[in-house]
Amino acid sequence: MECDWEVEIGGDSPVIEAAWPGFVDLRQVPALVHQLSEAVQFPMLAPVLQELNSHDSPVWTSKCDVWTALSTADFDADELDASGEGCSSGMACYIDLLPRTNLQSNPVQIVESLCKPWCRRLSETPMRRCRVDFIVRKAAHADSSPPFSTHACHSLNLGITAYITACGHTPAQAQAVLGSALATLVQSLCPDSKLQ
Repeated sequence: MECDWEVEIGGDSPVIEAAWPGFVDLRQVPALVHQLSEAVQFPMLAPVLQELNSHDSPVWTSKCDVWTALSTADFDADELDASGEGCSSGMACYIDLLPRTNLQSNPVQIVESLCKPWCRRLSETPMRRCRVDFIVRKAAHADSSPPFSTHACHSLNLGITAYITACGHTPAQAQAVLGSALATLVQSLCPDSKLQ
């Protein structure tokens, strides 16, 4: 699987909203995942979100979105290791991930220590027509939003937006590839996961 990561924390870079108005805390009530419009739109996302918010996960999720009808202008087949395969349909999603680890000591180093092994494991997975990009970003939060505490409100809090893109000959094939890519993502982040 194609995979890469980068840091975007300067200037006008996007910021992860850890406690936005529509936030649903799947750590507390995992069953609420089935009420999320993204999981209704793409049911393969539901077990992925549940696993990423489980006690064994190194992260929790704050937001996600799904794009079900990408055209060939929206993705580069070469970047998905799909050149020459005539992939005419694409599908993608993103998931905002926030580390459960306390980031006060050295946030950039901690997030880097997560991204590097994830990318290594994903890159070692023999899977084509998909890729994952991890983008390290600042994370905005309310003082009471876990895992952030009031004494950390002036420290640099970081999160990771994971973009997962897939393609196929048909929309159904692109959807199947995206579902497999998401399961592989979970297995890379949570090695003890039973998600297939």
